[in-house]
Amino acid sequence: MNQRGMTLLEVMVAMVIFAGASLALMNSLGSQIMALQSMEESVFGSWVAENQMVDLRLAGGWPALEKVSGKGQLAGRTWYWQRQGETTRDPLLRAVEIQVRSQPNNDPRIHLRSYFFHQP
Repeated sequence: MNQRGMTLLEVMVAMVIFAGASLALMNSLGSQIMALQSMEESVFGSWVAENQMVDLRLAGGWPALEKVSGKGQLAGRTWYWQRQGETTRDPLLRAVEIQVRSQPNNDPRIHLRSYFFHQP
């Protein structure tokens, strides 16, 4: 008997192989999309923190020790930041830490710390 084409069993095996490969590809793409979103959030959050540090430096003077909070817009999203000055062992230096969150009650996504020098 001369056979042309594929048997039903061969077609079903090919479909199982294709389905398995498709699922692996979908899982890989999902992981990459989540990693890209996380990286995007980190980059934008760091820009918000750096913008706040620049604003503080442009204001001049000695950074205050109390907590200052606010929110800002970047890339079509609202970002929540918190800034606090801290004393150091050197009286001529003051540390400032800025934390940025993507949601008001979330853990900080970004921590940026910088130091200011005060000339007497």
